[in-house]
Amino acid sequence: MDRPIRDLVNLIDPASQQLQGLATEEAERLLLSSDPRALFALSGSFALLARAGATVRLARSLDRPMRYFLAKQEAGPLLVVADRIDAIQRCLTEAGYGDQFHPSYTRMVPAHHVTTLRLVGCPDPNPHHERFVAPIDEPLPADLDALGERYVGALLAEVHDWLDGQSPSEPIGVLFSGGIDSGSVLLALYHAVLARGESAARLKAFTLRVDGGGSDADQARTMLRQLDLELFGEVFDVPSDAIDVEAAVATIEDYKPLDVECAAVNLALLAAVRERYPDWRLLADGDGGDENLKDYPIEANPELTIRSVVNNPMLYQEGWGVDAIKHSLTYSGGYGRACVRTWAPAARFGFRGFSPYTRPRVVAVAAAMPFAELSGGSEEQLYALKGEIVRRGLAHHTGLDLPVFPKRRFQEGAVGEEAYGRLFAGDEARYRRIFQGLFAGAR
Repeated sequence: MDRPIRDLVNLIDPASQQLQGLATEEAERLLLSSDPRALFALSGSFALLARAGATVRLARSLDRPMRYFLAKQEAGPLLVVADRIDAIQRCLTEAGYGDQFHPSYTRMVPAHHVTTLRLVGCPDPNPHHERFVAPIDEPLPADLDALGERYVGALLAEVHDWLDGQSPSEPIGVLFSGGIDSGSVLLALYHAVLARGESAARLKAFTLRVDGGGSDADQARTMLRQLDLELFGEVFDVPSDAIDVEAAVATIEDYKPLDVECAAVNLALLAAVRERYPDWRLLADGDGGDENLKDYPIEANPELTIRSVVNNPMLYQEGWGVDAIKHSLTYSGGYGRACVRTWAPAARFGFRGFSPYTRPRVVAVAAAMPFAELSGGSEEQLYALKGEIVRRGLAHHTGLDLPVFPKRRFQEGAVGEEAYGRLFAGDEARYRRIFQGLFAGAR
């Protein structure tokens, strides 16, 4: 019997699914299977919804958002699913339920989990979450060469899978700072296209420089020169007034300072790329690399200790976990929240992004590494691991020697020290006010 009301609206664009080797319909059937771990085999970027009767299941990859809202109708709940909060608001307003909307009532599907909802009853159905990405079962040795071989091997497998779905002549841009993550992604792509007999001339390394300052442009040039790959480098110079934090807040629909700042410089770079290359489509980046190999300053977060970091395999990817008190229902946690700083700017300018370090096979290897043993309780040793693991792995698989530079964030490397202090106040209260202004009038 047909349901008497419209109880589900899915606003996710089907064209935005980027699954490799599997049709979306087949992936949706996997989503409805009794074993959520079947989704681990999915390769690509996705935000999937499948329904069987009153049961709805949702799942997303780590690199993109997927949000939902449950509105109340007289006959039962109305579920609206989208990748943006403002899209949910528009849908509810048009359906006559705008008075029920508030951005804090939206929910994010946690990455690496299947979220199950039952569209029954008037009270909000309580979601059920089942994990489909976990560390690999086998213990990994505390051997940097072996870890590098396994980790970079997984990275290269994802790169090849992604290239299988692209035209061999289509250009690929890498958002490039010369750091470990973007550098390794560029070298993995370079090695892969040559191994496939394709032209490496399709690759470009895009670097941002604001007001002629920052350190990334020099670092990027140094890395490329050392590898004799200078022909791939391309610097985009923009003025500081191209950095717009209000536009960044509106684009990512969030207010966390580091994510806002990163999105602001990302928007400036992508706007410059789009202006120079109106038809460019494919972009790759190193997002997820810091999270996988735990390369964040622990002292910058008073909630963290080295013990909490090394003993929580997916802390940086997922936050404290879906069952934790600190878990944000509205935003999820870890990179599962921060992914929007890359995804939303790319979507705004019509690019299709590729973040190989966020893919399950790569994450699962990283999460199984014995960080506690490798770091020996030393934060400095922990921070040094990423460069060593990735450098050794690339040398093993590609023969290329990756230069390793000190870590800095994208927004720090793109602008000079004076401009950084002027452009970014790091004021979460200010960013939160801007965010709230986007939805002024929502109850």
